[in-house]
Amino acid sequence: MRHPGIPKLLLLTGAIMLAGCTDTSSGEAKADAEPVPAAAQPDAPRPDYRLAILHINDHHSNLDESDASLRLRTGSDDTRATVTVKLGGFPRVATAITELAARHEHVLKLHAGDAITGTLYYTLSEGEADAALMNRVCFDAMAVGNHELDSGDAGLQTFIDHLWSAPDCRTPVLSANLAPRAGSPLGSDSVRPSVVVERGGERIGIVGLTTAAKTQNASRPDPGTRLLDEADSAQREIDRLRAQGIDKIVLLSHLGYAQDQAIAAQLSGVDVIVGGDSHSLLGDDSLKTFGLSPAGAYPTAAHNKDGDAVCVVQASQYSAVVGELDVLFDGQGEVKSCAGQPHILIGSTLGTLAGDALAAARADLASQPALRVTEPDAAASAVLADYASQVEAFGAEPVAVAQQNLCLRRVPGTRRDPSRSKLDGCNLDPHVIAHGGDVQQLVAEAFLRQGQRFGGADLSLQNGGGVRVDLAAGTVTVGHIYTVLPFKNTLVALSLTGAELRATLEDAMQSVVAGNTGSYPYAGALRWQVDLRQPLGQRIGALEHRNAQGQWVALDEAATYRMITNDFIAAGQDGYTTLGTLGADRREETFLAYADAFLQYARQNPTLTRPATADFSTQGFVDTE
Repeated sequence: MRHPGIPKLLLLTGAIMLAGCTDTSSGEAKADAEPVPAAAQPDAPRPDYRLAILHINDHHSNLDESDASLRLRTGSDDTRATVTVKLGGFPRVATAITELAARHEHVLKLHAGDAITGTLYYTLSEGEADAALMNRVCFDAMAVGNHELDSGDAGLQTFIDHLWSAPDCRTPVLSANLAPRAGSPLGSDSVRPSVVVERGGERIGIVGLTTAAKTQNASRPDPGTRLLDEADSAQREIDRLRAQGIDKIVLLSHLGYAQDQAIAAQLSGVDVIVGGDSHSLLGDDSLKTFGLSPAGAYPTAAHNKDGDAVCVVQASQYSAVVGELDVLFDGQGEVKSCAGQPHILIGSTLGTLAGDALAAARADLASQPALRVTEPDAAASAVLADYASQVEAFGAEPVAVAQQNLCLRRVPGTRRDPSRSKLDGCNLDPHVIAHGGDVQQLVAEAFLRQGQRFGGADLSLQNGGGVRVDLAAGTVTVGHIYTVLPFKNTLVALSLTGAELRATLEDAMQSVVAGNTGSYPYAGALRWQVDLRQPLGQRIGALEHRNAQGQWVALDEAATYRMITNDFIAAGQDGYTTLGTLGADRREETFLAYADAFLQYARQNPTLTRPATADFSTQGFVDTE
């Protein structure tokens, strides 16, 4: 049963009057009933219907290709080597969607949200560059992601204006649970709850959905703009579409992979969920051979509230993957089967391999259908080149002035990395020797400030090795900021106890003692004494937290704190083992690029200086010898 109280046949054909057909009082057919005229006979059963859905999500203004590593076979046996390849980029997305669409008769092209924020392309153009590349594809619909509201209702409207500026493409922007405030710049028609598209004579309803709590609390919708309950909003819109006879429903969701599976079971009438937000790469276990970590199957099988099959998919992140879902509906509009493939888009150059090793690696790639060697679309590349030149010029734009040399130093003291700084005087600076790097501490303070803008933060944490260069006294440009923080890290909010914070710092010190200087921690609103001569678990002393009143108080090991950090150490990397054990319910991805967070801080604080000594995370340092 698809939907209680609304038989599917009636939804498709309307009420059919069959005079004298059945005696409803007895439930038995009347022997003398008149034959039903041919004109009143029900329509013949409809044939199966096949629909292809090509989709992306969470590209976060990542328009350029990037470097990635794959474990590829390089010999006749199973010998594998880590090979650097070019990954993704929106011109490759454009090529893949064009070529994949040509395989199918009926196609939908969908974007599951978080198109913007994350790179200089967005910082510079407020979504214009993203819109220009998206319009090369011309998506049939896009969901509102939480980051579409990072700059308030007006920021989302600006992006929509860019998206709708193309004369030949007007992608509907969808969210059934976004309720803009009265007088919002979004008006009444910029964001719609759903859209109906027709393919091959069949109507398909697409319902948008936005993660509510995260958007309300960690993005910046206008005061009065509300994010309503996801399941209630989705069901209300599904019911409205089905009452119009639309029996194929796609939920275009920005909730996350686990949440998509959970909401499927709460909804009647949904057939397909195309998701985003969690940046989940889906696929089979064979991808692990290549060094990839799928979060689940593509597609993932679920069931709706009526017990009918639901296909759940997602396509990773950052313009790197295009999902291809093939759904077969039966004549009643129910999912008969679904299959598909994530396409991880890579370039044809495989590191420095040559000869037999190159041939073996290419053969290995050919054996894995999820790895798709794809050439960038020429027209999309030309569009991107215009914005790339603007970004390059933007890199030269001054944003702040450093009042003094802001020195780099991973670990305080003189023994471990005395020549990390390239600025005169930094390596012998007594303050740097005593307390560590100025620039690392400033970055930690900047992350704390940005964390307080996105949902609140009690403290921040940054590994010293994630900060790469000094900032010399004088003008600081955008390019300098991105040289200080060159990686593709993003900020994550973690909830953890004071005891777990202490354990995290002890983890980092153990890594430093073992020789990894990049693990040394820097924090905002947290300070301590270090004695590396002590055993593991006793190297951090006098651990204090700067509270909301600006007072330094002893860290309460039983209390829970909200900490902003980068996604690398949040995953337990660089020796931060304790952070890697925290469950998904205790971590919230902001997907704000860590370099962009520092850039925003510099814009807001155009005079950069060494933080006050009392605010340095390391108040005292004793090395092992």
